[in-house]
Parts: sequence; structure tokens; C-alpha cells
Amino acid sequence: MVTHESSTTILRKNKKVLIASLTGSAIEWFDYFLYGTAAALMFNKLFFPMVDPVIGMMLAWLSFSLTFFIRPIGGVVFAHIGDRIGRKKTLVLTLSLMGGATVMIGLLPDYNSIGLWAPALLILLRIIQGMGIGGEWGGALLLAYEYAPASRKGFFGSIPQAGVTIGMLMATFMVSLMTLFSEEQFLAWGWRIPFILSAVLVLLGLWIRKDIDETPDFKAVKQSGKLSKTPLRETLKYHWRQVLIAAGLKVVETAPFYIFSTFVVSYATGILTYEKSQALEAVTLGALVATVMIPLMGLLSDKIGRARMYTVSVIMLGIFIVPWFMLLNTHTTWGIVVATVIAFGILWAPVTAVLGTLCSEIFDANVRYTGITLGYQLGAALAGGTAPLIATALLAQSGGDWQPVAIYLGITVLISLVAIYAATRSRHCGALHTEPESLS
Repeated sequence: MVTHESSTTILRKNKKVLIASLTGSAIEWFDYFLYGTAAALMFNKLFFPMVDPVIGMMLAWLSFSLTFFIRPIGGVVFAHIGDRIGRKKTLVLTLSLMGGATVMIGLLPDYNSIGLWAPALLILLRIIQGMGIGGEWGGALLLAYEYAPASRKGFFGSIPQAGVTIGMLMATFMVSLMTLFSEEQFLAWGWRIPFILSAVLVLLGLWIRKDIDETPDFKAVKQSGKLSKTPLRETLKYHWRQVLIAAGLKVVETAPFYIFSTFVVSYATGILTYEKSQALEAVTLGALVATVMIPLMGLLSDKIGRARMYTVSVIMLGIFIVPWFMLLNTHTTWGIVVATVIAFGILWAPVTAVLGTLCSEIFDANVRYTGITLGYQLGAALAGGTAPLIATALLAQSGGDWQPVAIYLGITVLISLVAIYAATRSRHCGALHTEPESLS
């Protein structure tokens, strides 16, 4: 007779695993948003004052975007290690690199102190960050997914996904605190505080991870003697279709995220008549709602099925694209709040909640780290950082008309619907077809 443990019992037994998974993801996104804010506010003044201010700002943003090119490299390197020697050891490496580089940026002397060494070291530390970040997502996800009981795969897989919005909220909170300083204090030392304080999160994450055993799935692969000697080669040769499916699943999760959380600020303040505070507060509220919704939707997916939840959520997201723009164009506070909370907090949340679990279920355990990392990074590269740029270009070309941007978002919806259709028919996706177990 099969017994089902209660949700409370399962959480109690696996709380360290879930916290360890969430911490790394939150640090990753905290760093992302924090560095972006710092680059926009003062890195051109502190590290690139030797050139024209406009060029200095471009160089600051270039250092920010550098991780989009470095992350795939880091992802491949650490995914290889993760599939060869284990998830736990790899996660210690990625978190140490990522967190250590963030703290070192906070301690880095500026251009006035050490000259050209300042921007050179900043870029070097950003490269180290990118390498660590590239391998962190896959490891953090698999730490949760591969420890999860069969009846809680969706819930466990949603926990590291919640790190996106938690990191965003932490960065927003720290930036709001930094505004309490005078500009002179902020430039002199105030900006360093959040970077240095991230050491607390890093140490917490490392402390939690040191007591966690290797994941059950990896131990099973190791004991069976089926460890892949060349995970990247095997993945590209035998699992390239699954990589493309994972990338397609990622498209509708990442492009709307940047539209609903980043592009909306420039669109609302530049084209429409909103104050910057209105847009930022709406995004913050949306992130708060999403943080609560993500684990709830992960738990619900264990009851109704991941593929079903993903499909329904993507369709609803697609239906809401036009109403989203119409609400924004009311030029009212309630309009932008309702639009952002529904799109970002309610409709996007279930998509990201099940994404990691869906991607994990389409790869065999011996190449799972490499497979999900390749798919994730490919999807992020194609539809992630480029989304605000594409939307801004479409808006400029159309003279401020939002319809081309809506069509662009609609295309991302169609791509991901094709991907989930392919996923449910893949011979590697048996887990997607099984009836979800009842939750007790």
C-alpha cells in the first residue's frame, strides 16, 4: 500500500534543500537588478570618467550586458561539471564565484584611485559573475527538482523560479534605501553597501548547501555507471530536439517578463503620461503578487498537470496582451497597476512556476544539467535581453503605436505553444503524460 506524506511533512524534510535552491536564484537576480541600477546611476562616473559622458554611459551598459554573452559559456562549463561530478559541488562553485564577484565589486576602488585598473577589474569581475550565474540556474533548479517526491515535482521546481521576483524585490528595496543618501554620499560609499551586504546571502547559501547530500537522481545515475563522459556532445547529438523544445518553452516566459517589468517603465514614462514612481510602484506590486503566486501555481500544477497549466496560462497571457496595452493607455494609476498585476503577477507567474520542471522532465538524468542549461540559455539569449530592445525599436518605427509590440508578444506565445505541443509528444516526456497524484 502506497502512503502519501502530507505537504507539511514533505516541507519539513526538505526545507534545507528548498532554501538552498531559492537562495542561489535570489542572489543571481538580486545581482542582476542591482548591477543594472548601479550602471544606470553612477558606474559611468566612477569607472569610465575618462571619456565623454555619453560614451561612459554606453561602456557602463556594455559591462552590464556582458553577462548575456558570458552566461552561455559559464552554463556549458558548469553544466558539464554538474553532469560529471554532481549538482552539489557545482552549486558551491557557482555560488562562490557569483557572490564573491558581487562583493568584490562593492570593494573595488574607482578610476580616481587606481586609474584604468578600475574599469579593467570591473569587467573582469563581471565576467566572473557571468560564469557563475550561467551555471547557477540549472543547478539550483535540479537541486530542488531531483530531491522532490513524485507528487511534488511542480512545487519544488517552482521554488528557485520564485528567486527571480524575490531578487527583484530585494534590489528594489536596497535601491530605495540608497536614495536616502545625498548624491555625494551615494557616489562616495553609499552605492557599495548593497554589493557588500550580498555577502550575507552568499554565506547563508554556502552554509545551507554544505550540509546537503548529492541529489537522489544523480546518485542513481552514478551507481548505475551511466554517467556521461561528454555531456555536451551527447546532449547535442542525441537530445538536440529537447534542447530546442526547452528553448521554445523559455521564449514566452522570458520575453513578456522583460516587457512587463522593464519595457513598461520606459513606455509608460516616455510615450504615455505616467510618472516614473507610478510605473516602478506598479512593477513592484506585480513582483510581490508573482512571488506569492509562483509556489502556489507550482503546487497546483502537481494536481492538474504541468503541461496543462503551462498551456492554459500561455493562452490566457496571449489573450491579455491587447487589454494590457489598453489599460496602460487609460493614463490612470489604477490602469497601470491593474495591467501590471494581472500580466506580471497573475498570468506570467504560472508560466515561470512550471518552466523549470517542464524542462527537467524532458531530459534524462545523466545529461539533465547540460540539457536544461543549453535550452534555458538559448531561449534567454533569443528572447530575453533582446525583448526591450525589439519592443523599443518597434515602438519607434511605428511612431508610438503599440500594436507591433503586441504582435511581437503574440509571436512569442505561438512559439511556446508549439514547444509545449512538441514536448507532450516527445518520447522523453513520459512524466508529462502521467496523471498527477492527489495532494494530501
